[in-house]
Amino acid sequence: MYEKHFSFKHKPFELVPNPDFLFLSSTHKKALTYLDYGIQEKIGFILLTGEIGSGKTTIIRNLIKNLNASVRLSRINNTKVSSEQLISMINEDFGLEVEGKNKTKLLSDLNEFLIDQYSKKFQPILLIDEAQNLSPDLLEEIRLLSNLETDRAKLLQIMLVGQTELKKTLMLPELMQLRQRININYHITPLTIDETVKYIRHRLTIAGNPDAMRFQGDMPGLIYRFSGGIPRLINILCDFALLTAFTEGEKEINADIIREVAHDLESRDYRNEPQDNTVSLTAKKDESPDLLKEVGNIALRLI
Repeated sequence: MYEKHFSFKHKPFELVPNPDFLFLSSTHKKALTYLDYGIQEKIGFILLTGEIGSGKTTIIRNLIKNLNASVRLSRINNTKVSSEQLISMINEDFGLEVEGKNKTKLLSDLNEFLIDQYSKKFQPILLIDEAQNLSPDLLEEIRLLSNLETDRAKLLQIMLVGQTELKKTLMLPELMQLRQRININYHITPLTIDETVKYIRHRLTIAGNPDAMRFQGDMPGLIYRFSGGIPRLINILCDFALLTAFTEGEKEINADIIREVAHDLESRDYRNEPQDNTVSLTAKKDESPDLLKEVGNIALRLI
């Protein structure tokens, strides 16, 4: 809606990851280095955690894009499933037939597949995203998959990716064996205040107008106070700041606009709301009724 107003080629703060806007902070670069090392060295279990919107998806997409040709990847995103459903999804993503097969047969097929891949010098990797949704029983099932091995090597490398709660789950006494098998454990930390400014400038530049925001006075601090350096929250704040400036006929975001939008979002406790909520901004009394109606009819679904 506001792209033309700000001379943007694209919306700069979409929440759906876009490789054109890739920005790797120091913590993202370090995470990629750790994950890449773990894959190259065929380290058994790898754990990557981070808050919602911290950049886990960005890191994983970048990692997958640069995987060696010898890697055979099974990526699981739906983690609210039964044990048999999980094995079935793993096999299916590896390209195995699963129709009409029980769990015993599925495991047998997976074992045969992994042995075959090992003999052909391929490297099967199981990547489970949203792993914080896995029950302790399912996590134990995943640990048992790591027992598939030859005399010389593990047949399956496993990577768990999830929100911070996953680390708490893994501390349960019944998951001690799994916890002890995790060789690489990396938690994504938020951006620093300097990285937050660089992140915003980077996205504005890619979108086509780096001057849409001027970081003067306490503006960087206001953005950082609201977002805590979490890229997703930075995007939400900046997107609504641009929308607010558009409704007010402003061509540049200033500290007053950031303060207004941050206050509105904080009053809704948006950072703690479910992530599929729709957020609207509080209108000023002197704004055009027609424009307010138009803005009010926009559904900005934040995924």
